[in-house]
Amino acid sequence: MPVEVIMPKVDMDMTHGTLATWHIAEGDAVRQGAALFDIETDKAAMEVEAPSSGRLHHVSAKPGDKVPVGATLAWLYGEGEAVGPAPETAGPQAAPVTSEPERGATPQAGPMSEPASATNAVRATPAARTAARRAGIALGNVPGTGPLGRVQGDDVAAFLRAEAPVADQPAHRAVWSPEAGPLNVTTRKGTGAPVVLIHGLTSDSQSWAPLEKALGPSRALIRIDLPGHGKSPRRRISGFADLARMVVEAFDDATRDTDAVHLVAHSLGAAVACAIADIRGRKVSSLSLIAPAGLGPEIDADALNGIVRATREESLAPWLRRLTATPEGVSDDYARAAMKLRRDPALRACQADMSAVLFPDGVQAFDLRAALSRLDQPAQIIWGRQDHVIPCLHALAADRDFAIHLLAGAGHLPQIECPDRVAKIVARLIAAAEVMV
Repeated sequence: MPVEVIMPKVDMDMTHGTLATWHIAEGDAVRQGAALFDIETDKAAMEVEAPSSGRLHHVSAKPGDKVPVGATLAWLYGEGEAVGPAPETAGPQAAPVTSEPERGATPQAGPMSEPASATNAVRATPAARTAARRAGIALGNVPGTGPLGRVQGDDVAAFLRAEAPVADQPAHRAVWSPEAGPLNVTTRKGTGAPVVLIHGLTSDSQSWAPLEKALGPSRALIRIDLPGHGKSPRRRISGFADLARMVVEAFDDATRDTDAVHLVAHSLGAAVACAIADIRGRKVSSLSLIAPAGLGPEIDADALNGIVRATREESLAPWLRRLTATPEGVSDDYARAAMKLRRDPALRACQADMSAVLFPDGVQAFDLRAALSRLDQPAQIIWGRQDHVIPCLHALAADRDFAIHLLAGAGHLPQIECPDRVAKIVARLIAAAEVMV
């Protein structure tokens, strides 16, 4: 008998989930326990495993569909089992949730709407789908030049180059366009399970240099630049789940040949790392979160806005000094070097837009506490007691047995302010986790 694949309930308040992506195509085989699909809820994103081995058929939900808990998404047929019509179910069907029109009213199509059948049947190559997903654009908006109007990778690239500026963009803001291509990942060869490093907003992978030196030269490293940071392409995001999905994709590519890694991440990157550990928990051996975002609403919006908008080192330096415990923590030379990396107005505009999406009205618009409570691997939080950007008391929101290290004399950048202390804390957890394996 075929096995039903349903939308699972992953937290007490969950009534619906959004299907983020299928890991296999309809008709393909999957092993029991292998990743089958990803879902997103209002609180988190996670990977769902195949309930049995078999071939996927009768898929009734596509990526982006919001469906009720218990709804049938597909069926798994055993090898040699005849595939007939989709079996009947007693539970809800996996139809997208839409608002019902008032009785007697005639639905009106808006200027941006299109028939559901057209939306669901966009012809596109795998390369085009990947490029559109990475750039955060809808394939239905991209004119296709392939056979029967099929959207190809070059079509997505051309669409990105020709994209018009946002209509309500302030005149003083630089115009930027999303870019195709994977996130920038750099590595350092070494021994042991790699340490994956994810930086915070307005930073890049180069900021890990002090901590890397303190950790020593022997450990293998994998560094991921967030979208619109470092050498990664600029991308629009619709929210934190969208950002996390992009970084999870880069994480999957970077760790494809690795069985286990240790995650070390800072601020916004730490929030993303928490999501990765929640979704790809089997691969994460330990998790070290440095001043993580996503554990409370408060954040210094003035500092964020000051940094992303600064056009000169004189205007950037005062805000950078808010990131450390004391003003002496950031020298004029450091501010000059930081501004050199931020000369591009389009880069600043991209990061400003990302900040506006994630921290609207000066608050953190995403909550990782539920994801944090689900983690099984050894984990810890490291925070500077004099953090002026995100209150270190947010660490107390962790609803599980975390080690919490509050460092005196450090602010929002302990991995730069006191890298030797942070390295010792990180190394102890890594060593303990590897002994447990």
